[in-house]
Amino acid sequence: MQTHHDVAASSPRPAPRRAAQDLYLAIWRWHFYAGLLVLPFLVTLAVTGALYLFNDELDAWWHADLKRVSVQEQAPLPPSTLLAAALEAQPGTPLKYTAPATPDASAEITIADPQGEPIAVYLDPYRGEVLGWLPDRGTLMWTVRHLHSLRLFGPIARGLIEIAAGWSILLVGTGLYLWWPRRSGSSRLGGVLSVRGTPRRRLFWRDTHAVSGVLVGAFIVFLAVTGMPWSNLWGGKVNEWANGNNFGYPAGLRVAVPLSDEHLDHLGPTTWSLERAQVPLSSHDRHDAAPIDLDQAVATFERLGLHPGYAVNLPSTPDGVFTGSVYPDDVAQQRVVHLDQYSGEPLLDMRYADYGPLGRWLEWGINVHLGQQFGRTNQIVLLIACLAMVLLAVSAAIMWWKRRPSGKLGTPPLPKDPKILRGVVAILALGGVIFPLVGASLLAMLVLDRLWVWQRQRRL
Repeated sequence: MQTHHDVAASSPRPAPRRAAQDLYLAIWRWHFYAGLLVLPFLVTLAVTGALYLFNDELDAWWHADLKRVSVQEQAPLPPSTLLAAALEAQPGTPLKYTAPATPDASAEITIADPQGEPIAVYLDPYRGEVLGWLPDRGTLMWTVRHLHSLRLFGPIARGLIEIAAGWSILLVGTGLYLWWPRRSGSSRLGGVLSVRGTPRRRLFWRDTHAVSGVLVGAFIVFLAVTGMPWSNLWGGKVNEWANGNNFGYPAGLRVAVPLSDEHLDHLGPTTWSLERAQVPLSSHDRHDAAPIDLDQAVATFERLGLHPGYAVNLPSTPDGVFTGSVYPDDVAQQRVVHLDQYSGEPLLDMRYADYGPLGRWLEWGINVHLGQQFGRTNQIVLLIACLAMVLLAVSAAIMWWKRRPSGKLGTPPLPKDPKILRGVVAILALGGVIFPLVGASLLAMLVLDRLWVWQRQRRL
């Protein structure tokens, strides 16, 4: 997004012009630092994010032997029959039944093997044939999702995502200032809305970076903000604050049933707003009664109208519950229902409309972030945005390589008035207050910058 105009040495300028030049240099310098931190992550996030936009389609293609079946005229077999077939193929403790989302989709039974590792068994719902199995969340797209969030590399690496998201917002803000047209005349659109020169010239890459940056900047900010809820530190703290008292259900929802210490996110993937929701308990005075079976629980969920493709977590203790949950593309259809395992009656029925205002806004943003809320249009628009982010990063790298002095980093020069730089850092620090890890990284970068300047002055 930056234009990086060369600042030629000249005779003393009027104070207002010199101050404007110093401000430009200060912002350019921190835009450069933000790029060093963000651009490697931006490319990784853009590529993995572009793939995950089409997670259902790619999983159905890559795992077609497990995910797809031939539609039959007869009705699907009862879930209990499928459960028995899955346990015969993979002995263990049944954990979850996932109903087919479409007529040509397989059913899925999740089983804990004797070592306690969850295994996803895929079955033809019409014939009861076991199609195969994978480790739970072991599909291609779950791997891509874990790469996207750096979950595969542990909590420290995931903290880097939070830093990158915060710095990307600073990158867009500083880049917008650098892009803002300051010239007048017939050439004022060059590097603002049009690209000049050829790929052999640095001007071409500077203009490409500026134009692509201003077009995709709003998407970068939106994706950074809507991705922040999943971050370790900021997301976790905001989740606690939004849910209040570590309760997990939006304020105002009356919960008049006993609750366990089990949280909904321990049962499997859930929405951000319900991660800390406590799972209710089945009635203690019914323990002498026979519990309902999976078929009866599924029939109840069907009667209640859960969206196709819902998952049913089975009770694992005498006071456990059947939990039906579904998080489809349409965020308004999100729903979690807990059934008493003895009476089969709903204990809690949580819908998207029951979330608090912050929860509804965040869940809507997350659904758009995932490319789900507006169907194919959502996917295509974000795919284009992801490709533009890659172009933004590549053009920045080429532009820097062509500009930098041989053997040097090519850091933009310091402003003449150090007060200007301190003012810019103070403004950036406001973002660090909102996002603590970003603030810590900003402080570290400021120390490194001062050390670098000090070392350079010693050599002079």
